[in-house]
Amino acid sequence: MTNMFLLPIVISYLVPSNCRENNNTTINQYSSMHIAVAGNIGAGKTTLTRLLAKHYKWEAHFEDVVENPYLDDFYNQMERWSFNLQIYFLNSRYRQILNIKESGKDIIQDRTIYEDAHIFAPNLHAMGLMTNRDFQNYSSLFDLMESLVEPPDLLIYLRSSIPNLVKQIHKRGREYENTISIDYLSRLNERYEAWVHGYKKGNLLIIDVDDLDFVDNPEDLGSILNKIDAQINGLF
Repeated sequence: MTNMFLLPIVISYLVPSNCRENNNTTINQYSSMHIAVAGNIGAGKTTLTRLLAKHYKWEAHFEDVVENPYLDDFYNQMERWSFNLQIYFLNSRYRQILNIKESGKDIIQDRTIYEDAHIFAPNLHAMGLMTNRDFQNYSSLFDLMESLVEPPDLLIYLRSSIPNLVKQIHKRGREYENTISIDYLSRLNERYEAWVHGYKKGNLLIIDVDDLDFVDNPEDLGSILNKIDAQINGLF
């Protein structure tokens, strides 16, 4: 019964308000810049998003982990709550994208709508933690949402090894992440690499973070800023 509410979705909710009166209008009619940071659990997305927002005076949009009503339940019982969690994230990130485009501001986003659909949901399905019915329902909804939004102007992918991810996860000490297995992280990493390899939606910057300490080492942060500056200068 968890997925019965999804299919009768009102299209007017999904279509951005600025696109409803004219079918030829697209979301990408603003001159503002949308930067997104992608990466596996523990790669440093939130931390780097904060640092970049501060440096460039961008507005930061973060992944909702504090108010998320499903995270604790999901990590304790993945099969039962996988569909609910993925729908929550899909809805949250879709709303974020609409807010980003309608704001007219330069925005940096912590994780993208694509990661859930191409990495987390397929991984749960492949592991037997999401039913075929739920996965098909989820994928159909994502396809509809994706057709109504545009990708970020620049995607920054934080590449990390499993040992580094484990170290960072333990370091930040979120209780609900204590049950994450090495196998789960490894599967996600493989899917991230495959997704990034085939990413053709826009500009892509890959940063290997294993040997970087962009929090406490200004030189490491500076090297990242230089790479981003080069990308931004090529965008506009």
